[in-house]
Amino acid sequence: MKDRIILHIDANNFYASVECSLNPNLKDKAVAVSGNPLIRNGIILAKNQIAKKMGVKTGDAIWQAKEKCPDLVCLPPNMKLYLEYSKQLKNIYKKYTHLVEPFGIDECWIDITQTAHLFGGAEKIANDIRQEVKDKLKITVSIGISFCKLFAKLGSDLKKPDAVTIIPKENFREMIYPLPITAIIGIGGRMEKKLNKLNVFTLGDFVEIPGYILNQKFSIVFKELRKKLLGFDCSPVASSLVVDIPKSVGNGTTTIRDIFSQSEITSTVLFLSDKICGRLREQNLLANCISVSIKDCNLQSEHHSRVIPFATNCTADMVKFVMQLINSFWKYNEKIRAIRISARNLSTDQETQLSFFQPIQDKKNSLNQTLDYLRKKYGKQIIQSANLLATPFLRENFFDCGE
Repeated sequence: MKDRIILHIDANNFYASVECSLNPNLKDKAVAVSGNPLIRNGIILAKNQIAKKMGVKTGDAIWQAKEKCPDLVCLPPNMKLYLEYSKQLKNIYKKYTHLVEPFGIDECWIDITQTAHLFGGAEKIANDIRQEVKDKLKITVSIGISFCKLFAKLGSDLKKPDAVTIIPKENFREMIYPLPITAIIGIGGRMEKKLNKLNVFTLGDFVEIPGYILNQKFSIVFKELRKKLLGFDCSPVASSLVVDIPKSVGNGTTTIRDIFSQSEITSTVLFLSDKICGRLREQNLLANCISVSIKDCNLQSEHHSRVIPFATNCTADMVKFVMQLINSFWKYNEKIRAIRISARNLSTDQETQLSFFQPIQDKKNSLNQTLDYLRKKYGKQIIQSANLLATPFLRENFFDCGE
């Protein structure tokens, strides 16, 4: 069987690079895209190479970043702009294959097994992509080339920025097994400590863990990861021609101030449910499972899920079921800092069994579709629930929050 040729392409310092590409005055400055400390999301979301060399890290608080780099220029995120750049990147990749699978907004795998010979081979394609991205978008990408997705992703991480790294099948062990275990996606700081206690420090150490210890101490995810590290990663690159149903649709918010009462929580749930259900309706999707995560003022989190009685994309239904779930576990004895809601077990509206209460549901759907139409035509703020007009802990989030 012919070995696959897979590229993983990672746009370097994406948000910050896009901002710098549009503003020549930022070219030689340390730049970061950050949240807004006034609404309690004041962390670094992305930084350019200059800021990175000064020690600025993604996730730093703004004040921490400016201690390391006093001249740091902090810019608010512009998601519409980044999504447009992401779309243009994918259009470049699609010149070489339809097998283009996004991994977040700034990364993609592409499978060129069947097309590499048409464009001069994998390395030439990688360098042509790098050059076209620089010429057209004024940003850079790092590219990993390998025979499987895991090692292609690892390759793009090994050399940054603006580089190509090849991890061939013939000697991948010599290249990757000496690397620290955190070099691979799926192993973070907490798991690193657990593995270190077993004298596992490198990827080579990881693949040598005896099978009985893997079975006793680790989940099936890590057994699969070990299999992939041995070179048996057969996971395909998805086609850009096939639109899969998403696994979930969610939204979360950190409130401007801590909230406590049931009415404040209900307003927050309404705010989030309205966004989620609007996105579901836009894609003709219904959900029959919900999950809720709540973070209190001490930064302790609780997460709960529940299957709901019928599939829905109606905001009123979503609010009712989410509040029932919250009331089943939340004791209203701590102030809340953040809430996230997800709609899961998604299906298309054609796949869903009709309910005995279908006429009632049809009326709700008709109302929601009318609201969607008005917002699309006149703007998202043209019509909204009265509950949200008197919520100072949400108002700024509501009007400023992008999709």
